[in-house]
Amino acid sequence: MLTALATSLESEQGFESLVGAFDNGLVKFIAWGILSALGYHFVAGIKHLLMDMGIGETKESGRTGAIITLVLGVVVIVLAGVWVW
Repeated sequence: MLTALATSLESEQGFESLVGAFDNGLVKFIAWGILSALGYHFVAGIKHLLMDMGIGETKESGRTGAIITLVLGVVVIVLAGVWVW
């Protein structure tokens, strides 16, 4: 992803070649997978930050937090898919 960013910022031709590469379904699928992993990691990281502040440390609230994390993760993954495709 960093190489793609660097290529797109080098020149107009590099940007155009990158735009052309994203017309490929496999490239879109790989980009969606990377964005999905980053999105879920972000949501889970926020849950852990809240737990570090003392929110959701009991067993019951931990289960609720895990369910909320999974639901928000799925929402982020779907939104990443809509954005990429």
